[in-house]
Amino acid sequence: MPHQLLPVMEFFDRGGPVLVAVLLTSILLWALILERYWFFFFTYPKQLDQIITIWEQRTDHTSWYALRIREGLIADMIIASKKYIVPIQAIISVLPLLGLLGTVTGMIAIFDVMNIFSTGNARGMASGISRALLPTTAGLVASLVGLYFSSDLVHRATTLTDRARDRLQV
Repeated sequence: MPHQLLPVMEFFDRGGPVLVAVLLTSILLWALILERYWFFFFTYPKQLDQIITIWEQRTDHTSWYALRIREGLIADMIIASKKYIVPIQAIISVLPLLGLLGTVTGMIAIFDVMNIFSTGNARGMASGISRALLPTTAGLVASLVGLYFSSDLVHRATTLTDRARDRLQV
């Protein structure tokens, strides 16, 4: 193993298995967030152009039937733009809970050390404190950063849907 990875391995060892769970959950969160940005910057404009082309090829834009088609096209864009938003928000809610799980497991480790060695083993207690604080901090930081990007994605979805509605002229 390269010596550059040793500090990382030590960090995750101090944080315990819950820190690894926070890392894996954060990776999933970022994969979903990056997918949404890819969609908004590259896929959405193409889909919008296709829908506008479909709408503009229609000769009738004012009948009841035409307005229902317009609503359906807009609904398709809303569904496409809000895909994965709910899972992103759910993961953001789960990350602090994983951090709390880290706190609980770290406190249990501290109590185990205190039970075996009384309060005289500072190194053992420090290990439990690391196991309690690192996952908590990581879960909160990942959640806060994810919350910012989640809000931005919701705002983008709403704004782009409104623009699509405006471009589909009646």
